Amino acid sequence: MSIKSFKIEVSPSLGKVSAKYVVPDKAVCIFTLAHGAGAGMDHSFMETLADALSKAGIATLRFNFPFAENKKFRPDSPAVAHLTIEAAIKKARELNPKLPLFVSGKSFGGRMSSQFLAAHSDDSVKGIIFYGFPLHPSGKPSIERADHLKELKIPMLFLQGSKDALAEWPLIKKVCDSLRKATLVKLEGADHSFKAGKTDVMSLLVNETKKWVEKIILL
Repeated sequence: MSIKSFKIEVSPSLGKVSAKYVVPDKAVCIFTLAHGAGAGMDHSFMETLADALSKAGIATLRFNFPFAENKKFRPDSPAVAHLTIEAAIKKARELNPKLPLFVSGKSFGGRMSSQFLAAHSDDSVKGIIFYGFPLHPSGKPSIERADHLKELKIPMLFLQGSKDALAEWPLIKKVCDSLRKATLVKLEGADHSFKAGKTDVMSLLVNETKKWVEKIILL
């Protein structure tokens, strides 16, 4: 495994953001990996996930959104987030053009990634993985945030905790049941941060990710 750190230019006006490319010796695919609204790419969850995915043969390009790069607490607007994701996808292609490319994200990062892909269809992207899709604000159950998912033509993997306050189980199940290319995996007892007592949720996340990715690659 090797780790490379560098900057990615989002746009001339927004400047550059930090990125890390974690690649195993024999990678089977590459992910863009976008962080959530509460922390940047170096949050312990993101680092642990990237390391665990690498051990499973999955390379990752994780990156900061501009708000995290500039140590601001308020997440970027969708327009800014989408530009950042576009730049990350382009960089991932450049880093390893022969590897199958997937897009992924934790919470806000996943939702912004799917919004971008819904508006900009990209045949080079084989699928998208949501590490906790934030379907609604805590205490305000609704499904409007999922409307754009109907526009996606690629396979989708939803890894969701059964106790996720940002995606009540009956609602996220209803959404995924309505999407022909969606796969929903229930992580029993896990919350939005994927904490579930003494359960090793990270291993479950990576195992489910690897199993799903291998099916897509073989299609």
